[in-house]
Amino acid sequence: MASAPNSSESTPPQDIVVREKPAFSGMLHLPRNVYLLLFFTLGKGFQLSISALTLNYYVHSLGYRPDFIGVFSAMPAVGALIGAVPTGMLADRIGRKPVLLLTAALTPLFLATCGLVTTAPLLLAASMIQGFVSTAYWVTNLPLLTESTTEKQRVGVFALNSFLLLGVGALGNLLGGAIPEFIAGILHVSAASTLPLRWGVFSAALFTFVFGLPLWFLQEPKRAKNVEQATTVVKGEAPGEPVSAEPVSKERRPAWLFLQLLLPDLVFTMGEGAVVALIQIYFVLRFQLLPGTLGIIFTISGLAGGIFSLTAPLFVKRWSKLRLITSVQYLTAPLMVLIGFAPTLPLAIAGEYARSFMRTLIEPVYAAFAMEQVSDRQRATLSGFYSVTWSIGFSIGPAVGGWLQSNVSLSTSFVFGAFCLLLAPSLLLTFFGKQLLSPREVERQTREE
Repeated sequence: MASAPNSSESTPPQDIVVREKPAFSGMLHLPRNVYLLLFFTLGKGFQLSISALTLNYYVHSLGYRPDFIGVFSAMPAVGALIGAVPTGMLADRIGRKPVLLLTAALTPLFLATCGLVTTAPLLLAASMIQGFVSTAYWVTNLPLLTESTTEKQRVGVFALNSFLLLGVGALGNLLGGAIPEFIAGILHVSAASTLPLRWGVFSAALFTFVFGLPLWFLQEPKRAKNVEQATTVVKGEAPGEPVSAEPVSKERRPAWLFLQLLLPDLVFTMGEGAVVALIQIYFVLRFQLLPGTLGIIFTISGLAGGIFSLTAPLFVKRWSKLRLITSVQYLTAPLMVLIGFAPTLPLAIAGEYARSFMRTLIEPVYAAFAMEQVSDRQRATLSGFYSVTWSIGFSIGPAVGGWLQSNVSLSTSFVFGAFCLLLAPSLLLTFFGKQLLSPREVERQTREE
């Protein structure tokens, strides 16, 4: 259910309320608020991909080992875990626009701070605070889009939001690799040295600041005062995600059902966090790659993965959601081992591309499956809990992965990730195994009855 994180901030995965026939009519004439929010999302996508490529690399250039880098990578998720609820309460009290403006100003400030400081305590503090202030984007963006669009426009707008964040934003990997090499050429130093990588971090911060300036023209949508709406925190370094703001339910929460849904996701995000949060630095340490080459590898991975995710509906028609989710997770486990133990760079890249494609394939399917297990009134609550499991998983996973890479070997973090990806689908099948029938099989059974 979680999207791949980055080392600069908590990037909570995005929950999707899937409608059978999404309507894209009315997409040509959208309110000004929508264009402003989508423009900021584009800048956010560039920031996330550039910082994911350069920030851990920068910390590595300072001489820190993978165990520290793993803890450093976990700090934004810790900050997001602390900040999500109070930020949502603040947005409800003073409005969404002021909170979004705050994150547009404070996120680049603390991200740039990460690129300036060099001591371990300051790096950890700056990273956690940056994750704390960045969570305001995930808390306010989709509610603002929801309140600024009609029902017919909403699905198409959310899909475009996802594409800009993860698809077009993946091009930032190219910039994240090119900027340090450009600076290195001017200074006549290695692109893997501290100063060029610091400028890469600064460029990521600059994207958020510049693309956030038009938000001053944002208009706070009028919300009905007689309806208490639940703030939905998005899941998903995520995918475009139609989210419905629904009234807070007063009905009793199905605690056991929530536990059945959340426990597998927690295990899954721990495994993803142990690998994804450290994947760039793994390629650097294992194959001695420079930023430019690294940027090209992950740009192709992001773009191709985003396109491949569009095929998810075709798979769901043939297999049930649960069957597709669990099958992909089981198949991803050996791919993680392949990446970790690949003797050559092309084999490791092939394994990473296959892992990325399969991961993006099940992103919307996993979200839809989870949302369908609970009533309409419980979906916002479940979405909030998923954000908590994401933050915990991407705090523990990178810390464990970094420790394993420093104290055992670079490859053992991938073994840990593979174990989690075998355990997660096993838990899902234990809890929801009766839902393995595909839509065609369900229809056949209905006709026979």
